[in-house]
Amino acid sequence: MRVKFWGVRGSIACPSPNHVVYGGNTSCIEISSGDDVNIILDAGTGLRALGQDYLTRPQVRSAVLLLTHTHWDHINGFPFFVPAYQTGWRFRVLAGHLAERGGVQSVLASQMAYPMFPVPLEALKAEMVYEDFHAGEDLNHLLPGVGIRTAVLNHPNGATGYRIMIGGRSVCYVTDTEHRPGRPDENILGLIAGADLVIYDSTYTDDEFPAKVGWGHSTWQEGVRLCRAAGVGKLAIFHHDPDHDDAFMARIEAEARQSWDGTLVARDNMVVEL
Repeated sequence: MRVKFWGVRGSIACPSPNHVVYGGNTSCIEISSGDDVNIILDAGTGLRALGQDYLTRPQVRSAVLLLTHTHWDHINGFPFFVPAYQTGWRFRVLAGHLAERGGVQSVLASQMAYPMFPVPLEALKAEMVYEDFHAGEDLNHLLPGVGIRTAVLNHPNGATGYRIMIGGRSVCYVTDTEHRPGRPDENILGLIAGADLVIYDSTYTDDEFPAKVGWGHSTWQEGVRLCRAAGVGKLAIFHHDPDHDDAFMARIEAEARQSWDGTLVARDNMVVEL
């Protein structure tokens, strides 16, 4: 089970000299196992580079794209995903918060509609399958040998957390979500219990959090608390605030490692093998 981070930033991409070490692309993660299991988590700006990489892999012709939600930073790479414009590819695109809001296909079409974008969704030549579900449902039908559990997250307009299980290993993707201080989120604890790796919304620090209540995000310290309580192997600090430049992130990394040696700070192009 291979996990690659193609985009780790939150809110907005940061292509600047101060965001080189930890990366400036927004949320996109690839999970793969062998040639047949290709899962994409979110479609931020990191999806563009993943698409270019797919073109160099003749064994890859399909993937499942799981969206946490459809705020801009999690979908604005979708119109630049080159394989979707080519025949011979197949992509299943799923979201767990839009069944009563027009569906994921309608939302992605609106992003690419005039006057926001010059190329409509109908221009995609790959076989595109759009599916809606309700967060909390299992998605064990998508790929042979792959178990997928989902959970409701606390975020404006809704969001979905995922647990992906392959060959006895498990990765959880929990972003974007806001915690309540002193009250661990039982939905998240149930989703991540015993996981090998949890990728968690660590947009803020505990010191910054009081001024951001209601914005729908959490802290790396809360991620540590949840993972230790749930018996998790490793925590990936993720969804970095655009105001957190490389120097700030280096301080977080040092402090997080002192707090718990199970932490790592996600960076663009980082690979974790399970």
